[in-house]
Amino acid sequence: MKLIVGNKNYSSWSLRGWLAAKQSGLVFEEITVPLYSDEYEAEREGGELQPSSGKVPILWDGEVVVWDSLAILDYLADKVGRERYWPKDDVARGMGRSMVAEMHSSYQALRGECPMNVRRRFDGYEPSEAARRDMVRILSLWAEARSRFGGGGPFLFGSFGAADIFYAPVVSRFISYQVPVPGFAVAYMQAVWEHDWMRQWIASSESEEWVIEQYETQPA
Repeated sequence: MKLIVGNKNYSSWSLRGWLAAKQSGLVFEEITVPLYSDEYEAEREGGELQPSSGKVPILWDGEVVVWDSLAILDYLADKVGRERYWPKDDVARGMGRSMVAEMHSSYQALRGECPMNVRRRFDGYEPSEAARRDMVRILSLWAEARSRFGGGGPFLFGSFGAADIFYAPVVSRFISYQVPVPGFAVAYMQAVWEHDWMRQWIASSESEEWVIEQYETQPA
């Protein structure tokens, strides 16, 4: 298998796809294509990014090509077993799937105001009312998942799984923009940030030389 990702410092969807691939336990080749570069433009026009029109991540498994991080997670779960990603309990699994779907389709204000930037720490960020609502909603979901289903470990449903994979970029955003969060969320975010795979991603992002200026601007 081959997984193509964008800049690790900025590409939140690449992080999700990469964590999903790591969670599968399968061996895969990892290729980073810096976004908005000449290499990226060439690949999206006629290379291995062409099937997704340049969207990353994109997974190649022989002749099979899958793009979109949720589709990649589902494809890998079909290969290795869904229990590797989702809670066994029906009630917990229902909530987990709903949380992942909501993350996949929602929170546009938070995404727009707080682009992922693993390396940076922004001072004095004041969220808009819309972004604040997104944050409150996310924290309420985290709190419910942890209180109802998190007894078996430090992650949202106890053990690391699909929900943590999809909310990992939010953890990065909350850290970068220094969003105040309650104590339970601090503990959860620390568990995600210190996960071995996240440490690998963070180290790689810090060693990247590429800079995308539009994502380096201090929020208004």
